[in-house]
Amino acid sequence: MDITFHRNKPFFEGVCIEDILDSQNTPFYLYSQKNIEDTYKNLNNSLRSEIFYAVKANSNQALLRIMKNCGSGADVVSAGELERSLEAGFDPTQIIFEGVGKSETDIKFAINKNIRLINVESLNEIKLINEVGSNLNKTINIGIRLNPDIHGNTIDKITTGKKTDKFGIDIDQLTNIFSELKSYKHINIKGISCHVGSQLKDLKIFENVFSIMKKTADEFSSQEIKLEHVDLGGGFGVNYESEINNLDIQGIGKLINKIFHQSGYKISFEPGRYLVAKSGVIITKILTSKENGGINFLITDAGMQTLIRPALYGAIHRIEALNDLEKDKVNYTIGGPICESSDIIAKNVLLPDQKINNYLLIHDVGAYGAVMASNYNSRGIPAEILVNQNKFFVIHQEEKITNIIKRDKIPDWL
Repeated sequence: MDITFHRNKPFFEGVCIEDILDSQNTPFYLYSQKNIEDTYKNLNNSLRSEIFYAVKANSNQALLRIMKNCGSGADVVSAGELERSLEAGFDPTQIIFEGVGKSETDIKFAINKNIRLINVESLNEIKLINEVGSNLNKTINIGIRLNPDIHGNTIDKITTGKKTDKFGIDIDQLTNIFSELKSYKHINIKGISCHVGSQLKDLKIFENVFSIMKKTADEFSSQEIKLEHVDLGGGFGVNYESEINNLDIQGIGKLINKIFHQSGYKISFEPGRYLVAKSGVIITKILTSKENGGINFLITDAGMQTLIRPALYGAIHRIEALNDLEKDKVNYTIGGPICESSDIIAKNVLLPDQKINNYLLIHDVGAYGAVMASNYNSRGIPAEILVNQNKFFVIHQEEKITNIIKRDKIPDWL
């Protein structure tokens, strides 16, 4: 989501950022409702399949409501995300519960809420759900997440489809699955799913995944296990280097038609990052500047506690100056306030010569920004603000240190 300038004032959609700065402390997150809605519409029109928004990408209640209003279902990976989705208004029949580590309590909660599917990730989980169903005298709808042993050509920290990853059931275990499933009386197998990683961009990977899943679904049918749903995961790549996403979504839609034409399966996807990453930015203030060892540092109030992706994944986010735009460019390293050498937001960033109390904008933080923020160094989670045309609304209040301290309790003997 790019900004525009009118009379040297920065605007996010129709809202002047300076107006927000008058009432909010930095750093804070800004989201564009229009960007989210437009991205969803484009993806939905291209795939023409069911979409279940991956709540883990950004679980703010307002963004969940936007997704629900767009027509999306919810893909959750914890009981907490399930409860969030229900509170945001999602119909239980439009919620899928994923996750490699569900507890018995989580499973019972999902069953009692009558959600659409629980996608299981191990043979032991299938057994547990069958036992819970027996105790409750219910038949539980499940899907089976498979591990197709496909590398998504992404970084190792976000790959999920290799045989050595912790996710899904090894597709080579299908024979064992078929023999065990027939002995369970309290599960109803509705579909299969997979997810091979994030930041997938190569159409050949999608084609490989789709072909394997089609073949596997047909194998279930050959064992007289009739599937209704084939969930092809998410992981659609986002281009963090420019405003425009260049993933060939139309090409993915054509692959769906080619591989699943007249198959009878309902096809679904679980995108998260792709739907919201481009909608969000961080506004941060320059606290100080310094030169160490020939490096020009700008130290900002946003750091790894605000956006952990650069420190955790080596991710690169575009950074833009909001002040002194006419000045000569300087090569900067942008660091945060945290007492960690890894708290570097970006290196080798060309910006107009900046001074203390100027503001910077960090792009493409709508996914895995606020949702992964922390209180490290006893810093509060920043405010989240939703912009709709010329209006803005604080959808998550800035967290105060007094509230953080109140969460801790001192025993009587101290």
